[in-house]
Amino acid sequence: MTSSTPPKVGIIANPISARDIRRVVASANSVQVADRANIVLRALAALAACGIEDVVMMPERGGIATHVLRGMERSNAQGEARFPRLTHLAMPVTGTVDDTRRAARMMREAGDIAAIIVLGGDGTHRAVVAECGQVPIAGISTGTNNAFPEHREPTITGLATGLAAMGQVPAALAFAANKLIEVRIDSGPPDIALVDVALVTDRFVGARALWRAETFRELYVAFADPEVIGMAAIAGLIEPVSRREPGGLTLTLAPAATAPMVVHAPIAPGLVTPVGVESWRRMPSGTVFSPDIAAGSVALDGERELFFDGHQQVAIALHDAAFRTVDVAAVMGFAAREKLLLRHAAPALHPAALLAGA
Repeated sequence: MTSSTPPKVGIIANPISARDIRRVVASANSVQVADRANIVLRALAALAACGIEDVVMMPERGGIATHVLRGMERSNAQGEARFPRLTHLAMPVTGTVDDTRRAARMMREAGDIAAIIVLGGDGTHRAVVAECGQVPIAGISTGTNNAFPEHREPTITGLATGLAAMGQVPAALAFAANKLIEVRIDSGPPDIALVDVALVTDRFVGARALWRAETFRELYVAFADPEVIGMAAIAGLIEPVSRREPGGLTLTLAPAATAPMVVHAPIAPGLVTPVGVESWRRMPSGTVFSPDIAAGSVALDGERELFFDGHQQVAIALHDAAFRTVDVAAVMGFAAREKLLLRHAAPALHPAALLAGA
């Protein structure tokens, strides 16, 4: 993005995240379309308050755009002028993850998108990161497993993204470097995970989400946070590893009935399961790991994506500083210290001055 080009912000909102089997097993709620639209409206209003005039959004058939446009029209009719201009990418809509990947790629190639706000869970954010390059993202959690996007009011995420995109905060402070884990089978193209890679004994497709702990065998995590939901929670309750420190953690798992240790971990919303643990060790950046199990499935951020047999070579490696995110806490802290959102009212005239003017 050139300095003479007014910055734009992209929005990618997944209309169908949070609808996998873990929601049924754990009796968890999903975020309805109208709620997703209201999240987008709150983020849009915050972006406008920071001076962002143009926002580009991924088209979809789920109904988010219809609700958003209705809310903007209602606000404009009341003379509020609370929102930036909103356009949608000119792209086909398939209703699959390909839409998210294509939208992120188009936003990267446009050259004038300063940041992308993403609504979804770990899978949606992974799809965006696979294509967005060095365009920073700001996550809003609306999925089943939301270990990667931090839980925060969307208005605050919108404010931080707007301030960062407008250059009101030094880039070194506004944008944080993030880790990811790369998985490659034989000489095929790499796949990525933002939070965790799990190897399980299942080799059937079925439900892609992981929830049967007796099948868990190996786990690789970019960060281990005891406050998250999902496979990374297993590691977080054993040896926490922050998002910002180098490297990650790898664990060898086993059925709880035979393992020397058992951790009760929240692997899905409302689903706390005993998971057997045999051992764990640090996972340095750039070191290639190969699994011990001969065949099974590879789950990326909680969803089975890949399958391998004994004759195939699986390589797993963590990479530091692989992509950027908006550091919302750092941006808002800077905004408070530097009074970026503080405006002084015009001084009121004294009654005597008013009489003198008359």
